This record gives sequence, structure tokens and C-alpha cells, in this order.
Amino acid sequence: MDALTRTLKATIEAADHAITAEDFDELMKFYADDATLVVKPGLTVTGKDSIRRAFVAIAEHFNHSIVVTQGEMQVIPGADVALVVMETLLQATDKAGDKIEISRKATYVFRFIANQWLCAVDNSYGTTLLDNIVEP
Repeated sequence: MDALTRTLKATIEAADHAITAEDFDELMKFYADDATLVVKPGLTVTGKDSIRRAFVAIAEHFNHSIVVTQGEMQVIPGADVALVVMETLLQATDKAGDKIEISRKATYVFRFIANQWLCAVDNSYGTTLLDNIVEP
């Protein structure tokens, strides 16, 4: 594993820990000011304030039980950005008390800003966003 991959893996793991701990102030340190988050297919938010509010709503949706971890990852660098394709694993308990396990092939875009890698696009749905597109 090269240095960039190690750095981004550690960054994503720390962000996942902040999500699981519901430490949203810490989580915002991993995002660029103008970052975009795919909340769900068809809904994106941009900017740290909106992203923070979205994560609070996501925590509430999952009964404050979400645990996020990562599986395999690939990093594709280019200029001052890096595309990360990664297996994202979510575990939670729904409102009925049932355990939920979700595996997604996420895509993240990181940008090198002020000597650190910050998330510019957070798309935990990856290419599945294309699955329900209806052609005109």
C-alpha cells in the first residue's frame, strides 16, 4: 500500500469513527468547505453546515445506532485530487429494533487543500446512483 492510500485510509477510518461516535464537529474537519454529500439518491447537500445537519438526520434515521466501517479500497490519484473507490459497510438498528447490514461500493473524491486531504465529494452510494435513472 502506497503512502497516499495509507493516508486516505487512515483519514476515512477517522471520519467513520466520528460518524459512529456522532462527533459531528470532529467529522466536519474531514470535509472541504464546499464539499458535497450524497444523502440519498436524488438528494445532495453542499457545504459543511448542510453536511453536518444531514449527518444528524442520518443518525436519527438509524436510531443513533449506526456503525460505519470500510472494506477494500482503491485510490486513483490525479493532480491535486484522488478518487477513492471503497467498500462501505453500515450496521444499524432500525426503529423496529431489527438489525440492518448494508454494503455499498462508495466513491469519494478527496482534494489536497492546505497540506491535507479533505473530502470534496462523499458518495457512499457509488455507481448505484445510476440504477434507477429513467431515460427521457
